[in-house]
Amino acid sequence: MFVKNAWYCAGWSQDLTLGRDALLTRRIAGESVVLYRQPDGTAVALDDRCRHRQAPLSLGRKEGNGLRCMYHGWLFGPDGRCTAIPGQAEVRQAAAVRAYPLVERNDWLWVWMGDPARADPALICDSVGPSHPEWDLRTAHIGVNTNYRLEIANLTDLTHVAWVHADTFGGTTAYSAIRAKQTITARGLDTEFWARGVPAPTVAQHLFPAEARFDLHFDVSVTVPCNFILKFKVYTAGTATEGPSNGQLLVDTFSSQSVTPRDAESVDYYYSWGARRGTTAPGLVDLLIEANHAAFLEDKRILEGQFQRMKERPDFATLDYAHDSGPGKMLFVLDKLLREEAVATSVA
Repeated sequence: MFVKNAWYCAGWSQDLTLGRDALLTRRIAGESVVLYRQPDGTAVALDDRCRHRQAPLSLGRKEGNGLRCMYHGWLFGPDGRCTAIPGQAEVRQAAAVRAYPLVERNDWLWVWMGDPARADPALICDSVGPSHPEWDLRTAHIGVNTNYRLEIANLTDLTHVAWVHADTFGGTTAYSAIRAKQTITARGLDTEFWARGVPAPTVAQHLFPAEARFDLHFDVSVTVPCNFILKFKVYTAGTATEGPSNGQLLVDTFSSQSVTPRDAESVDYYYSWGARRGTTAPGLVDLLIEANHAAFLEDKRILEGQFQRMKERPDFATLDYAHDSGPGKMLFVLDKLLREEAVATSVA
């Protein structure tokens, strides 16, 4: 169901403070995880269940570098080992909880859910965080009650922008005619395309004359489990019909998005959007993140409705069409990794 040997986003660094009661609970790929910071600021991720009777450690309290269960007082260190059991001098080695590798990069918290020996930080997707000095970015989060495979299909077929997002990022049906350049990678799919001579997105049409036209460039990288990195540039409409636009660059934007499955029926969606400093205007970045949130609510409505119908009729025969190539390629990569993990597990 889930690729375990992968980095899953657990939220933004700013979500996890040094506060006395700052314990962050996450459900990631079917597992309950608790995160906290040690006094030196280092973030820790542990299985959110005491080794004794499975009481949630997220209902416990921080003590020094460790976390104490407030059911019977067992104390666990950042490596998951139990260091003290009140009323008992002996602490067996088996009295430990799972500690997950955790990396903070570009203001995101990344948790490795698989074999710790294979936790390679080089597999974390490239992104830009809100602390980057060259960018003005905003962050947000939304929960969606759907299966993450449907999110993958949604994000790897941007032709839906014309219809689902007609009131936000749409404003033209040109997306339906796009033939994107798609490249399968070891752990994902890269997509690039231009929309030339199109109106401004609906949310920005009030800022320009009705006849204004633009060239839009999309450079997207999607990686397992479901990370979506978007470089989106807007130019005045040029005359070039192939290659880069010869119009004037108006705004250079960047969006980091990560969909983390909680389980088979729900996801957490962490995202940012903003613009490179020097290519923006007052209020533009706030407009972008507001529009992004509105657009994701549009996705949420569609994906939750779709998922409900699929549960009602799991044997329903659906039909594919031309723009399903992107979802098909990305899900092929995901299923390949799932099969490889299944084989490795059976051999072990």
